[in-house]
Amino acid sequence: MNTKDWKILLVDDEHEFITTLAERLELRGITARVVFDGESALEAVAAQAPHVMVLDVLMPGIKGLEVLERIKRSNPGVQVLLLTGHGSTRDGIEGMRLGAFDYMMKPLNIDTLIEKMESAIDYAQRAAATGTLGNG
Repeated sequence: MNTKDWKILLVDDEHEFITTLAERLELRGITARVVFDGESALEAVAAQAPHVMVLDVLMPGIKGLEVLERIKRSNPGVQVLLLTGHGSTRDGIEGMRLGAFDYMMKPLNIDTLIEKMESAIDYAQRAAATGTLGNG
């Protein structure tokens, strides 16, 4: 699948960080929708499920791990890449247990993020073709 066809949703309450990330992806031909909280993420997925959601773990209101759990119940084919900060590998590991495709530590390397998004999309396409859903 061509990167211009990817459906990406970025979710983080740090407006400048996530907006800058969306701009950097756009420069590489990847368009992403951006929302700033868990409730908006749930609404965005209900309106149009992305291939990949890049989801911050620590946000006000509905926390990232709760968003992950809800998404995996309602849209198991959505692949979730968790963002953790401040050396919080515990949240990343818990997220993997709950169905996240992978997790990354902030600050992000944009090339690594794109590689992980591509892997997640490839996995989802294979899962759809074989009738298996879940996390990678």
